[in-house]
Amino acid sequence: MNIKNLLVASSALLLIAGVGMGIFIWLDRPTTISLQPYNTTVVAKGKQIYLESCAACHGVNLKGQANWTDRNAEGILPAPPHDQSGHTWHHGDKILFDLTKYGPAKFIGGDYKTDMPAFEGMLGDDEIIASLSYIKSTWPQDIQKRHDQLNESLRQQ
Repeated sequence: MNIKNLLVASSALLLIAGVGMGIFIWLDRPTTISLQPYNTTVVAKGKQIYLESCAACHGVNLKGQANWTDRNAEGILPAPPHDQSGHTWHHGDKILFDLTKYGPAKFIGGDYKTDMPAFEGMLGDDEIIASLSYIKSTWPQDIQKRHDQLNESLRQQ
């Protein structure tokens, strides 16, 4: 076998192996996202991530920006609160995760205007789950329970 044929055969094997590995990773990906607001280790990690990556816009105390329901002159909604006064807890874990990872513009589509970045490539999945777990851990127990019930109903769909 000459060197050219050897290179072609080697490249083909690498391509097949790469595709196979990609399929394995895709099949092994988590199909559900579950926040862990009762896991003190995850919550502590999430608080640090939140303070480093989210608090500049959403506030150290999760209060969001003023007039968060009204678009500004550029047509952008200010950062919403993530405490019990906001609407974060009205969305299931998977939606919150997707909004954080992929950003509202990609998730919602169209020409949606937002200052919120996609955190894909900046935070790993476990870091996103930790930060969202921290947020949920700050909600009153009755709100956490309602959020748990929402997640359960979404899993049954």
